[in-house]
Amino acid sequence: MATRLGRRSVTFDRAPAIIETANLAGAMEFDGPLGEYLQVRIDDPYLGEASWEKAESRMQEEALRAVLRRAGRQETEVDLCITSDMLNQCTSCSMALRHLDVPHLGIFSACASLTEALYLAATAIEAGTAGLVMVDVCSHHESAERTYRFPTELGIQRPPTAQWTATGAVAFLIQAGAAGPRITGATVGRVIDAGITDPYDMGSAMAPAAVDTLVTHFREFGRAPDAYDLILTGDLARVGSAVARQLLREQGYELGDRYSDCGVLLYDAERQDVHSGGSGMACSALVLSGFLMHQLRTGRYRRILLAATGALHSPTTYKQGESIPAICHAVVLEAEPGGAGEGEGA
Repeated sequence: MATRLGRRSVTFDRAPAIIETANLAGAMEFDGPLGEYLQVRIDDPYLGEASWEKAESRMQEEALRAVLRRAGRQETEVDLCITSDMLNQCTSCSMALRHLDVPHLGIFSACASLTEALYLAATAIEAGTAGLVMVDVCSHHESAERTYRFPTELGIQRPPTAQWTATGAVAFLIQAGAAGPRITGATVGRVIDAGITDPYDMGSAMAPAAVDTLVTHFREFGRAPDAYDLILTGDLARVGSAVARQLLREQGYELGDRYSDCGVLLYDAERQDVHSGGSGMACSALVLSGFLMHQLRTGRYRRILLAATGALHSPTTYKQGESIPAICHAVVLEAEPGGAGEGEGA
């Protein structure tokens, strides 16, 4: 059973394991520093479909089928599938799931949806309502630009604070009592509004939510930052992560080199024109399914805190002059006990 720690945090006694992952990623993502950890490269943003939105849905379906294939499992074995995407009404995942026979929950916390889904998956397994859970999140650069900012065809110049929405679809299979990196705890975020209204500066809008969740996590778990080999937000990018560092410093937390951000790691700022860095649901998911899973499986890292952040605005709220509320959910990921590299790290 899960054990509550304070108001917003839990530990998972069964520590469900991420037994398999599958990812598809665009050319920009493959050409970045973590490209060697990615699996299927997408050079055609349309994937042969008539629109970017249809391509996004196809990516999601292919990721779901790929993770089952890699794990040697059937869709009829899945007790619950939790998905999210960035299109209005989460149509990408709904359309993808038309073709699979799985119980489905669609969720939305913008780019924090990955860690929300992992929390819900672990909670369902802890409660005994599901044995094998599938999680999938997806984003597509062009469809996101059309939804949240300006269509790519318009050629609107982006400011330095802007981020690059990652193109990718990532699926995870989660099960208790199995081999693989484990989900051992989580801290649920709360909505924080810093008063930012610029959709091209989401890092600054989300940083206070990330800091609120991280500080709450440290206090409710009774852990200092050095209890983790890596503390990773996603996706504040360079602008937002600098703001987060300063806000954490003001509350007495100096994270140093053990802190980074998925939006910083996924792309090479010197070679790739991503401005502040990466964003999108696929950004933190690609980093987790590729690089982080490798580090946990090999024992390079023993314990990671992944705190995904989401900007909870919409085209309608932006047009009405509303500020951008944000949220951050954090999950604790630990290497399998007795696995490769036991004893390395913190």
